[in-house]
Amino acid sequence: MHIIVVSERLSSARTLTLTGGHMLAGAIALLLLVVSMAAGISYMALRHAAEVKMPFLDSMMSALHEREMKRTQEFVRDNIAAIAGKLGQVQAQLVHLDSIGERLASLTGIKPGDVPKAEAPAPSGQGGPLIELSQPIGTGDLDEQIEKLILAVEHRTDFLAAVESSLIEKRSTASRMPTALPVRANYNSSAFGWRIDPFTGLRAMHEGVDFSARIGTPIAAAAGGVVVSAMVHPQYGNLVEIDHGNGYSTRYAHCNEILVMQGQVVKRGQQVATVGDTGRSTGPHLHFEVRYRGAALNPTQFLKRSAQNGDALARR
Repeated sequence: MHIIVVSERLSSARTLTLTGGHMLAGAIALLLLVVSMAAGISYMALRHAAEVKMPFLDSMMSALHEREMKRTQEFVRDNIAAIAGKLGQVQAQLVHLDSIGERLASLTGIKPGDVPKAEAPAPSGQGGPLIELSQPIGTGDLDEQIEKLILAVEHRTDFLAAVESSLIEKRSTASRMPTALPVRANYNSSAFGWRIDPFTGLRAMHEGVDFSARIGTPIAAAAGGVVVSAMVHPQYGNLVEIDHGNGYSTRYAHCNEILVMQGQVVKRGQQVATVGDTGRSTGPHLHFEVRYRGAALNPTQFLKRSAQNGDALARR
């Protein structure tokens, strides 16, 4: 681009040549000038804004601030109400949990008062007509209710843990009681107590019950325990004795084959031997004894529980 400059001061006309680079530099300079002026005006406006009274701008900013505060308060209030509703649901579930805990406790003999209570447990039941407050629930009230709920949950956790421990103990004790039928037989041939001895014909004490069965019929442990004897006895014949703990033990005599070893741990219902005709015996049968600290007990009193559960208890 060529520009011709004519002036009275100049003896001759001059020609200026503008290239694309010159025009680009000029445009950038103009843009920087405009930006600088805008920044300066903005700076001056912000600096003196506090001194300049603009009622319309002040009212608009105040309205925007008030609207934002109202929205924030409504959001917080709605969230607090939602949390309070969830809190009520949890409290209702705790009441239901209490009823379940009471039924379980009735099986163990533990009462809720036997477990140390938290300082402020939640009530066991609530109800009544709905009368809403004019003031919504606040964060302070919500914190207080949550703290009470936490204490109530801790108390119920301790209570149910005690119930669970008692049930486990009872179940463990029951599994060690010799109540399972040791052999499947239709009747027992000789009951516990005084009888006429089949060998001497004299009155003698029979310290167990005899179950007539075929040789090879499986013999099962009446309860879990540890085998303390697996041996040949001159009168009992092939004998298995199991210690069930708490002073209880059982004996399985006249066996044909012993399937366990001394010191072996056996489970309730596990086969330990087979019916035989060894030792002081008149025919194939199982002689079964229950002892407590060495003293013979009537096995029928224990085996009655098997009959109540549907097992075929041998009858006299």
